[in-house]
Amino acid sequence: MAAEAEVLDELHRLRARVPQLTGALAASVDGLVLAQDTPGVEPEGVAALTAAALGVAVRLADATSQGDFRELLVRGTDGYVATYAAGSSAVLTLLAEDAVNVGRLHLEGRRSSSRIGELVEEAAARPEPVRTRSPTGNRSRAATEPPPPLPTRTPRGGARTPAPNTTTTERAGKSR
Repeated sequence: MAAEAEVLDELHRLRARVPQLTGALAASVDGLVLAQDTPGVEPEGVAALTAAALGVAVRLADATSQGDFRELLVRGTDGYVATYAAGSSAVLTLLAEDAVNVGRLHLEGRRSSSRIGELVEEAAARPEPVRTRSPTGNRSRAATEPPPPLPTRTPRGGARTPAPNTTTTERAGKSR
């Protein structure tokens, strides 16, 4: 993902603003890690569990006519797990100590999730250059660059040959 560094920077800034955070993770709604700052926690496992919890939360909000999913808060004996919608294709999951100010957690989590959602959607909207192999086998040209022009063959009479994708009828119509 092109925005991974920017999302990770946002996670670091969030953890600096809320010192009681013990981890922060941005993931796709499918459970794939986009960026993470979760020391001591397996990020892939948290992302997968977040996706599962998100699925239940979305269905619960829908079944009770509460609208689109916004956030989910789980409180354990040792702290909190808070998940926030980050645009339409990502989520932000925060891990916090039990002593965290929950209002501050929500305030900062909502701000960061909004910013992360913007970053993810911007990255999805811009085309990523795909490297292609040149005729010599080198990966030198991005797929977004136009290919070099194809050489045209000139037969001995000096007339150009028709483009290879034209039919005989089209060629006959052009010559008249």
